[in-house]
Amino acid sequence: MRRIVANACIALAMLAPAPALAQSAAADVTDLAALRTAVKTDKRAFVAATLALTDAQAKKFWPIYDEYQRSLDAANRIRAVALEGLLSRDKPITDLYAKQLANDLVASDEAEVKARRTMYSRVMRALPATKAARYLQLESKVRAIQNYDLATAFPLIR
Repeated sequence: MRRIVANACIALAMLAPAPALAQSAAADVTDLAALRTAVKTDKRAFVAATLALTDAQAKKFWPIYDEYQRSLDAANRIRAVALEGLLSRDKPITDLYAKQLANDLVASDEAEVKARRTMYSRVMRALPATKAARYLQLESKVRAIQNYDLATAFPLIR
């Protein structure tokens, strides 16, 4: 049962659900509740509406976006496995297990930072600086929401 709950929490917090129609880009991205809803509905469509890319810009941007999302998914899997293991444990946490958990969480963070650095350098070359910066801000807000949701779903180890 704990495994099912853990998988559900991780899936909700870390993965964008199946595509549907995106909400209007007119939704203020400073309204985090509206941003959370738009991203869960269809992140790609929300990004497209927010950036309003030309055809030439879109041709350069979307492969970068897709690669970054795949890299994030890989980092998220590392984090999900670590946290799933934490929730599925029926016995107290040992120091050795706690150390491994910390190492896994740091590895996930490092993979995410590496992916973000790669994406940053590529998107800055592909788009005008203002659109690139807007996308970086949007991605940062989305990750903050996902990290908050994940943090509230998992208790501290004892």
